Amino acid sequence: MAVDEVQKPDAQDDGYALDASLHDSVVEAIEARDTDRIAEVFAPLHPADIADLLEQLSHGERGALLLVWSEGIDGEVLSELEDGVREDVIDLLPAPVLAEAVRDLESDDVVDLLESLEDDQRASILGILDAADRAAVQDALTYPEDSAGRLMQREVVRVPEFWSVGETIDYLRAQTTELPDQFYHVILVDPRMKPMGNVSLGRLLSAQRHVALKDIVEDAFMTIPADQPEAEVAYAFNQYHLISAPVVNGDGRLVGVITIDDAMIVLDDEAEEDILRLAGVGEGSLSDRVFETTKQRLPWLFVNLITAILASMVIAQFEDTIAQFVALAVLMPIVASMGGNAGTQSLTVAVRAIATKDLTGSNLTRVVLREAGVGLVNGLIFAVVMGVVGVAWFGSPALGMVIAAAMVINLVIAGLAGILVPVALDRLSIDPALASGAFVTTVTDVVGFFAFLALAAAVLL
Repeated sequence: MAVDEVQKPDAQDDGYALDASLHDSVVEAIEARDTDRIAEVFAPLHPADIADLLEQLSHGERGALLLVWSEGIDGEVLSELEDGVREDVIDLLPAPVLAEAVRDLESDDVVDLLESLEDDQRASILGILDAADRAAVQDALTYPEDSAGRLMQREVVRVPEFWSVGETIDYLRAQTTELPDQFYHVILVDPRMKPMGNVSLGRLLSAQRHVALKDIVEDAFMTIPADQPEAEVAYAFNQYHLISAPVVNGDGRLVGVITIDDAMIVLDDEAEEDILRLAGVGEGSLSDRVFETTKQRLPWLFVNLITAILASMVIAQFEDTIAQFVALAVLMPIVASMGGNAGTQSLTVAVRAIATKDLTGSNLTRVVLREAGVGLVNGLIFAVVMGVVGVAWFGSPALGMVIAAAMVINLVIAGLAGILVPVALDRLSIDPALASGAFVTTVTDVVGFFAFLALAAAVLL
């Protein structure tokens, strides 16, 4: 298949076949050690697509590829790779290729690359950089992990606040090698290097040369403290529709700038992290090896085992009741399962609302009452359904009444637990996405089994 055909799938193709075809083409070229074919396949691809292909290859296939063809791995490809694969690639790249790739990166991308590396790899990368770049990167690494100081880039376009449009344009044209590859604003600074405002490139280019910059500054302007958590930075960009924002140190002086692309990456990472943690699978990827994946998942499977034992202990308290009414063993998983699903629904909404700061102390009571109301309504609906099932299946109106009442109780409790558990954990400075699922599952299982079996013991015996 020609490369052009691979790059232009049918309009109804979902894209999966495209990736598989590219992967197969690369593997065949690697096995044949056909460097021309490898170069032909990779040439039209975006760096992100090249990174995806490298992640799909096995460790051995990556090594074979980089042994015969490494010149296409540039800084952009490195910055797109997952952490584990990136370490692999850095170890395998020839020193000259790695040096050229790292020199292509902006300072924030170099910092991001170094954060995930072992000490020996980090030292190797720092040794490649020029003295000025090395000093800037090392300074950025002194800021707390996952802070604005780590996220920002040091390449900043700044001019005195008293300049005119003409002076600024002349200055920018003269800085042919000093400007960042991409920037959206010119930052105005006072003599103490404190940012005073932003001028967008659109306003700069559309204004007359004699116009003072301070007359065309944007209304939406805010500075970001260098030690501010990056999750809060991303929230500010999303909330206030920022394109870029200057970063300041403790004295309020300009030390860098954060742009919208970096902020959106953080937002995506936060959302992905929440999803993975809610499922108890950590922050792994498909490229992780068996031991790494097992280590990430084992702790939460153990927590689930403990919760299952607690639920079993509740069941054990009603052995005599279950022995007399075997139908209870058939029906009680339904109550717990419905409660677990309802709790997960409330929990997912709550965790996302906490992350986006939509759930606060001012609206907590209203949200809790809403979830309790939803649980009550759903409980009543399914109570009718299960009541009818209980009567039709086992011919016992009393049994139908018991499972109906237990269904209402557990769905109401599930709705409350789904909201209150993550809120409580958040106030204890524990990540609600990481720990809420186990607690909510415990509550719904224990309450579901206890409510159903205790009611059965009271009504049926």
